[in-house]
Amino acid sequence: MTRVIQGQFEVFELKDKMTYFEEAVHMFWEQWGSETNYRFYYDCMLHACGPGSDLPRFYLLMQHDVIIGTYALLRNDLISRQDIFPWLACLYVAPEHRGNRIGSALMEHALRESGKKGYERLYLCTELDGYYEKNGWSLEANGYLFNGEETKIYGRSTGRIASV
Repeated sequence: MTRVIQGQFEVFELKDKMTYFEEAVHMFWEQWGSETNYRFYYDCMLHACGPGSDLPRFYLLMQHDVIIGTYALLRNDLISRQDIFPWLACLYVAPEHRGNRIGSALMEHALRESGKKGYERLYLCTELDGYYEKNGWSLEANGYLFNGEETKIYGRSTGRIASV
């Protein structure tokens, strides 16, 4: 679903506008990948755009046909806590657009999308201090990344009420 943020930005799920696929893969890989794992991002994103499961999903924030932000909803963010999901990952805003609450708007978009998919909570892992707390996220636990490093796990309600 396409949604406009602050009147000048458009957020949409990559599968809805595949003309941006190659550019999107490059953007995610450039921000979050390494020189050896481009194919990992390409394959993951390609299969996420097909029919079937609701996760993973990749989102783009555009301004005048330029990608200026991203995020993903994942089943697992390569972390030990595979018992909880979905995960907000790959949150990125181009440096020249930071400080305008665009990251906060993307988080809110992710929460709405997760709620629409039926999830009551959304999680993320980070080493940042203060950023997510000021946006309503609560520290819930520590976990371990795939490389063995400890990380903080935050969670936030999507606003969806549990089915009884």
